[in-house]
Amino acid sequence: MLETFELHERSFNGHLSLPSSGKGTGVLLLHAWWGLNGFIIQTCDKLAREGFVTLSLDYYSGEVARTIDEAKACRQKLDRKATNKLVTLAVDYLNDLPAVTSAGIGVIGFSLGCSFAIEAARSRNQIVKAVALFYGTGGGKFDKSRAAFMGHFAENDKWGAHPKKVNALAGRIRAAGQEATFHTYPDTEHWFVETDRPEYNQEAAELAWERTFKFLREEPG
Repeated sequence: MLETFELHERSFNGHLSLPSSGKGTGVLLLHAWWGLNGFIIQTCDKLAREGFVTLSLDYYSGEVARTIDEAKACRQKLDRKATNKLVTLAVDYLNDLPAVTSAGIGVIGFSLGCSFAIEAARSRNQIVKAVALFYGTGGGKFDKSRAAFMGHFAENDKWGAHPKKVNALAGRIRAAGQEATFHTYPDTEHWFVETDRPEYNQEAAELAWERTFKFLREEPG
């Protein structure tokens, strides 16, 4: 069940998971075109078990897609400008939580969520210190970002995150003076980290999470 969070008379829905200690580094989790589904909630809880205060944001107003056609329809209806504002609100809310002890927060984007993660690093550059991208190259500018970036990409991606785009994204981040550590996983496809997808690759997913946990512990400060 999702919760409603409020900040400055504005509200958003999502899921908040706290580590057993009740405090830790803040991490915002941005879902793919499926919506805030069971996998995202489980991932939010997984991050909390690793010691992160984790907030997952719902920008589909409770709608969850179960097929690719449904996901395409959800994405088509999405107001990107409004969603970027919603993400900014969630960043501020998470950063203000007493449970968050880090100097900045990390943001994780899955596929569709990657573009919103990139924009959050730009619009909230004093807060967002680390961005982890899962098989999404997204758009966005890096002129104002101060975050370090880590990317996880599939070797065989049929959904746009092919090597040319991945390399171009890394080049744009580095040209802006930011760190970009990108990993490509052999014999994987798009969605290889998502346990509810047939493309799930356990070995690659575990390695990607191991790298991400280390990255998020080191970068937000």
